[in-house]
Amino acid sequence: MSPPPSLLGVFAHPDDESLLAGGVLAQHAAGGARTAVVTTTWAPTGHRAAELEDALGVLGAGRPRMLGYGDARDTASAPGSPRFCDAPLDEVVARLVAEVREFRPDVVVTHDALGQLTGHPDHRHTHRVTLLAVEAAGFAHLYPEAGAPWRTRALYSATHPHSGVGDLGPLLTGVGKAVLSVPDAYVSATVDVAAWADRKWRAILAHRSEAERERSLPGLLARAGEEARGRVLGTEYYSRLGLSPSPGGLRRLTT
Repeated sequence: MSPPPSLLGVFAHPDDESLLAGGVLAQHAAGGARTAVVTTTWAPTGHRAAELEDALGVLGAGRPRMLGYGDARDTASAPGSPRFCDAPLDEVVARLVAEVREFRPDVVVTHDALGQLTGHPDHRHTHRVTLLAVEAAGFAHLYPEAGAPWRTRALYSATHPHSGVGDLGPLLTGVGKAVLSVPDAYVSATVDVAAWADRKWRAILAHRSEAERERSLPGLLARAGEEARGRVLGTEYYSRLGLSPSPGGLRRLTT
């Protein structure tokens, strides 16, 4: 039996990978697939980077790959570097193209266009940059200095349908946060990751500084009941985004 497809996650902050795709990352790694995560913000030194390394170790997703830009809401996240949302777009895309071409994933997973429930600007910008970079990585004449071209087979956004918000809604609104979800029809894959929920939870807890904060999602989950937490962690939702070219010969646009 062949291993599942290789999987690259591209997420904004240390902990996003565990919260949003920890189950799928663990599932693929356990099945023998290559897995990795690119994190667009926070410096590759300091406590958040060390916590990320521990979390990726739990998930079997290799070493941290951090672009090192500043968090839009934390000036101490990457001293001396621009905020991710302020960095030159072409520079950021080129750096992510290099990561895609170096790892050569079959599947890439990132944030959805809404910015993952709370609409964080770094989440939204990571979504935009990932779409550009995954597309550009397949063309030899774009960013030739970033390595040999590589065309990813599938691109997914981790998301939450209206019907799948469940226990997350009260947790987030209880501390004044937004809850942004998508119509159920937008979801392409509903993945039961209950078998990997314990590993996913250990990866989330590896982000110790976030689990200690009162308003962060790791902190909210840490204080939630075990039953509610299990429901949140046991299912992941993904929307497949258009990527691969259709076969040639079409004489009109199709849907």
